[in-house]
Amino acid sequence: MTPQDDIILPGGENAVLLIHGLTGSPFELKHLALKLHSAGYTVAVPCLAGHGTTYADLARTRWQDWYGTVSASLAELRQNHASVSVGGLCMGAVLALLLAAQPQNRVQSLALMSTTLAFDGWATPWYRFLISIVYYTPFRRFAYYTEHEPFGIKNERLRRQVEKGLKENTIGYSRFPCSAMHQLLRLAAATKKVMPQVTAPALILHAREDDLASVKNAEYVEQHIGSATKKTILLDDSYHMITIDNERTQVTQSLIQFLQETTGK
Repeated sequence: MTPQDDIILPGGENAVLLIHGLTGSPFELKHLALKLHSAGYTVAVPCLAGHGTTYADLARTRWQDWYGTVSASLAELRQNHASVSVGGLCMGAVLALLLAAQPQNRVQSLALMSTTLAFDGWATPWYRFLISIVYYTPFRRFAYYTEHEPFGIKNERLRRQVEKGLKENTIGYSRFPCSAMHQLLRLAAATKKVMPQVTAPALILHAREDDLASVKNAEYVEQHIGSATKKTILLDDSYHMITIDNERTQVTQSLIQFLQETTGK
């Protein structure tokens, strides 16, 4: 299995669909997937459309393509499982919200990790507001954003490993096209419109020092989703990639406990 391969872990009658972030891969959710599987859940982590292949493929995809990947995975899991919960990291959390907003999907519960509705973290470049402007010019075919320190990771040893993996294109892209960021912003806009329709119990996990998406993203979700049951946990020793950073154990334990409470298993 390469980091870009889908992760499929057959388990119990209750399933969890996990969704990775923009330019990422199932690798960033592997630790969480294995722990959930050990707790008795069936787990699926699909590689999103345009990811795991080439930079050009990513440049050609739209947010509807990413949504198509997770919608198909959810439908497949629902065929053979009593319940399906959905968790997402970064853009994956936005896709999870959009899935849950559709009543026919019957999402059991939600885990929203480092939800990215806006690029407003402390390490994002000052020119981020130009993303959508550039998209509507001929330069959109050449403009790209390069991943840089701290790569969403506070743990310095792990940061070096991730930096090496990005340079070798083994765990994700080291740079990504302006068009992909623009598509994420369009996805976020579409999701905000239907967020009040989300009724599934929601666990919101976010780092106070998130370098990519500030804690305001988590606050917005908590204030605007229609869920009667929602719980927010703010982390003090992580950056954006909370599923692999210093507090990954707390993230895992919190999610398993929340799933047990909301699925009865």
